[in-house]
Amino acid sequence: MAKKVITRGKFDKLQQLSNDKGVIAALAIDQRGSMKKMMKAADDKAGAEYSLDQIYKFKELVSKELTKYASSILTDEELGFKAMTAKDPNSGLILSYEKTGYDVTTIGRYPELLHEESIERLAAKGADAVKVLVYYNPHDKEEINNIKHAFVERLANESRGADMPFFLEIVTYDDAIPDAKSFEYAKEKPSLVLDAMKEFTKAKYGVDVIKAEIPVNWSFVEGHTAEGVKPAYTEAEAADIFKQVNDAVDRPFIYLSAGVPAETFREELIFAGKSGNKFNGILCGRATWKDGIQVFADGGEDALTKWLETTGKENVEELNSILNTYAKPWYEWYGGLDNIEVVDSVVTR
Repeated sequence: MAKKVITRGKFDKLQQLSNDKGVIAALAIDQRGSMKKMMKAADDKAGAEYSLDQIYKFKELVSKELTKYASSILTDEELGFKAMTAKDPNSGLILSYEKTGYDVTTIGRYPELLHEESIERLAAKGADAVKVLVYYNPHDKEEINNIKHAFVERLANESRGADMPFFLEIVTYDDAIPDAKSFEYAKEKPSLVLDAMKEFTKAKYGVDVIKAEIPVNWSFVEGHTAEGVKPAYTEAEAADIFKQVNDAVDRPFIYLSAGVPAETFREELIFAGKSGNKFNGILCGRATWKDGIQVFADGGEDALTKWLETTGKENVEELNSILNTYAKPWYEWYGGLDNIEVVDSVVTR
């Protein structure tokens, strides 16, 4: 196997973002619009007064307490600026580069970057990588996807120029099936996820790490459905779908939790690992800290800190245990560390 050439900046930063096994065990708390809604709902329930300062403090405390156990953290500068400085110094930093509040009701769901940022600017603020979310239907009209393909190609060149790892988060959709929790969508989800990953693993997009959805809807896997719910796949079919992910990509990929309960995300990861899926880590957000929002609204900083030191820590460590058992090092896709040639100059793949 020919050696894989990686630039010094990207190599060192990918290592910084990973644990000592080369696995990306990352915490995600870059939610902005949805975070405001969750905090407001918790305050209403608690009879508390909502303010942005609560969100700043919540993200700060989550970062301070949980990055002790995470290899890196994904956050945003808008609401997570305190989280950026509160993180454990040994934990890497990934910053969101996309604008929040995508209008998912508009045909196309076109991505948009933060107007006042660049990858160089985010690097100057301490980022070890940037993350960009793209809503994508691989079976959508060519005129829609062509715009998204060009968008990601431009990001590839920008990340090469800054010698900064580029994480692409792919969230699939189908306007013809608006209910993503339906049986019909569950049947289509595997082809959406697999075909999207096949597209963006192409060298021209320059993606260093794909942040992917679980390729099945776990609520429709036989043996794991609620009472009376018709399964969309048998366990054997679901396992085969997880195996197909390995053939869809040629570079590191990690799973997002998509807001499912912590127990569900753990079940998904264990099933993926037992199925032979070669995932390289996670970027887990709400499954880790979501329940802490109501704790914070009800009891304030002290209550949240105690919750993070106990339940929050347990959530992270249980995921870490699963990663230690099943996740593969990011560099395994390149034949291992001995098969990587690190160069100082910026090169294309």
